[in-house]
Amino acid sequence: MNAERAQEIAFSKSMSNVTFNGERVYIEHVDRDKDLATIHFINDPNNKESVSVTSLVEQ
Repeated sequence: MNAERAQEIAFSKSMSNVTFNGERVYIEHVDRDKDLATIHFINDPNNKESVSVTSLVEQ
């Protein structure tokens, strides 16, 4: 995924099916300058990580 698409998903009102390492995640924020996304896992909302947007997969 690229930073622009990740940001579109983050701002979208509908829930997109996005995964990180095979786990469904929610994109909270995108830093387009660094190509990083702050995510949390759907099944563990308290588990937040900053990851490369290229590691995110839209299903």
